[in-house]
Amino acid sequence: MGSRSFIRIAAVACVGLFLALLPAHAASNKYRIQVSEGAKSDGEIVFAFSPEGVAAFEVAVPIAKGTSENSVARKIRDVLRAKLDPKAFSVEVDDGEDVLVKKAYGQPNFGLKLVSNSVKAVRITLDRE
Repeated sequence: MGSRSFIRIAAVACVGLFLALLPAHAASNKYRIQVSEGAKSDGEIVFAFSPEGVAAFEVAVPIAKGTSENSVARKIRDVLRAKLDPKAFSVEVDDGEDVLVKKAYGQPNFGLKLVSNSVKAVRITLDRE
């Protein structure tokens, strides 16, 4: 393989790696976490937060088997309220099964993505608003 071919392959690999590291969702001032179905097993739902200009971090939410859809949403709200800085975020339940996460006034926009969900039957959908 010639040096030009190697350089092209390396450049393509670098671009691919860069694109893979980009957040799944662009930064926003508010996200809606939609919860569908109740828990058919114990497990954990892990979210990744990436505020602009601040180090990214994860928050894990433990869920017990038998937890209803609305109770899963309330558990997510409660854990996020306990783990997130109230000066930076507000968290509330909406429509029973949705959780709204909003940046506080003057705070940077943030990215939010679902890292993992080991709770059987519970489906999580994130919408940027």
